[in-house]
Amino acid sequence: MDQTKIELTCTDGVKLTGHWWRKPGEVPRATVIINPATGVHARYYHRYAAFLATHGYAVLTYDYRGIGLSRPESLKGSTFTWRQWGEQDFDAALRHALEEDRTSRVLVVGHSIGGFLAGYASAVSRISAMLSVGGQYGYWGDYALGHRLPLALKWHVAMPVLTGVIGHFPGKRLGWLEDLPKGVAFGWGLQQARAEQGLDREKAQVMRTNFAAATFPVLSVTMTDDPFATPKAINRAMGYYRNAPVTKVLLEPRDLGQARVGHFDLFHARHETGFWQSTLDFLREGQNPWPERVYA
Repeated sequence: MDQTKIELTCTDGVKLTGHWWRKPGEVPRATVIINPATGVHARYYHRYAAFLATHGYAVLTYDYRGIGLSRPESLKGSTFTWRQWGEQDFDAALRHALEEDRTSRVLVVGHSIGGFLAGYASAVSRISAMLSVGGQYGYWGDYALGHRLPLALKWHVAMPVLTGVIGHFPGKRLGWLEDLPKGVAFGWGLQQARAEQGLDREKAQVMRTNFAAATFPVLSVTMTDDPFATPKAINRAMGYYRNAPVTKVLLEPRDLGQARVGHFDLFHARHETGFWQSTLDFLREGQNPWPERVYA
C-alpha cells in the first residue's frame, strides 16, 4: 500500500497538506476523501485510510487550514473559518480527487463537522455518495440533555473567551483537542441554531444553493452515547441536504461490541473488524449495514 504526500492549493491561494493512500498496481474501485472533525489531525484517520486502501480504494486525507500539517507557523490572529474549510479546503480536495479519479465514483467520509461541510463546496454535485459519522455543526441547544450545561460552558463560554484573549484557541495546551484558528473557535463557540448565522443574505443564499445541489445518497450514522451528534443535531444538519436521499442511523455501543463509543472513537483501530468493515457495505454498494437502526 502506497502513501504519497501531496500539496493542495485552494482558490484563495492557501496551501494544504494531504496524503494519497493506494494499493500499488490496482485500479481502485472508487476514490474516497476523508474530512476530519474539528481540531482533529488527519493522521487520526490514516489507519482507516490504509484499511480502505487495502480493500481497493484510492483514499485522500488532508488537514484543513490552521490544523495539523496545514497549520501556519502562528495561529495568532488567524481568521480561518468552518465555512472556508468547506468552500475552500474541501472544495480543493474534491477537485483534486476528481482530477485523479479513475473510477467515476468519488465518495466522502466525513466525521463531525466533516460530515456536514461538504455541502459548502461548489463542486458538491459531483460527489457520488457520503458517509457522515456524527455529522453536525455544534449548536449547543442540540447537545444531549445530561451533558448540555458542562459542554456549553466548555465550548461556548470558555472557548470563545480564551480565544478572544489569546487570539486563537489553545486547545492542545488544555488537552481539549488541537489548537484552533480564531475564526473556527468563534464559529463553533458562538454557533446558534442556523448554520447561516453571520452571513449576509446573498452569501446565505449561495450556501443554501450549494447544499441543494447535493443529490447523492447520504448515510448519516451516530451513537446513542454521543453527546454532540444527537438525533436532533443530525436532523438539523442533514436538513440542509434537502435534495439528497439521507438515511439516518442511530447505533448503540453494544451494536459494535463496545461499552462506550461517544463522538470521537469510531475511527480508532479497535473498530477495524466491526464498524470499519460495515462501512464497506455502503461504500461498495450503497447498502445500509444497519437497516434495523434507521430513524426518521
